[in-house]
Amino acid sequence: MSSVLTTDHPAWQSYEDGTHARAVRTASGIWVVSHDGDGLHLVCVEGTEDVKPQIVSTDPAHLPSAAPAVLRDGLTRLGTSRRLANPWLWDAITTAVLRQVVRADQARKLYRTWCSTYGTTVEGPHGALAVAPAPATVLALAEDQFAGVGVKFHRAALLAAAAHYERHHREWEQLDAGALALDLIRIPRIGPWTAAAAACDYIGDFSTYPHDDLAVRTWAARIAPSYPWPGKKDKSFGPLWTGWAGGDRTALHTLTLATLTWGAHAR
Repeated sequence: MSSVLTTDHPAWQSYEDGTHARAVRTASGIWVVSHDGDGLHLVCVEGTEDVKPQIVSTDPAHLPSAAPAVLRDGLTRLGTSRRLANPWLWDAITTAVLRQVVRADQARKLYRTWCSTYGTTVEGPHGALAVAPAPATVLALAEDQFAGVGVKFHRAALLAAAAHYERHHREWEQLDAGALALDLIRIPRIGPWTAAAAACDYIGDFSTYPHDDLAVRTWAARIAPSYPWPGKKDKSFGPLWTGWAGGDRTALHTLTLATLTWGAHAR
């Protein structure tokens, strides 16, 4: 069966030759992760190789049998997906915060500008790549520095998140996705959607993702346009989606992540 790379995270850069690349920070260093016709490549470019980025593989064989056949067929044709679990919880939180109240394309632009301006830049296979500014850097920024890169709206949430991260990240890093999301909600300006999205990005477990997310709804409707999906404001979508998996967390993870991958991937 063929496999694809999930490119939902805004750090992924795409190039004319089909290569995709991003920089990530692990506990021991900064890595450049790239994907091309020869597969996936991981290179440590700063620090040590002690802690490597982890890849989560998702097999469509685990899709819930109760899901509509047209949806399962579309996801099965996609093949096995491979997603880089975000190795830095702070980046996962940053990404989720910058996605608040803006369109996906705008969030991608904000994230990349934020990282390239205040974060750490390294050289990738086709040019510069950047990782997010550390919490201490964020806390030291002046108000006009947030506004200068278009994240004035997100300033309060980023500052609160940075302060809480510095106090609590060691215990947070030991939690599973569900427990982590519950702890992140305690941060001011971090709601259930932001907390769950950050936790799933970091842990790699999408069984606790906010399943009625606009991206899930949009891609599901495109994969299976003949299915009578609930309307945009109909709150029955979430229970419908999770209900197909029953209590099977692997099936729910597979259904959700495969759908997100369908909308953003590299083959």
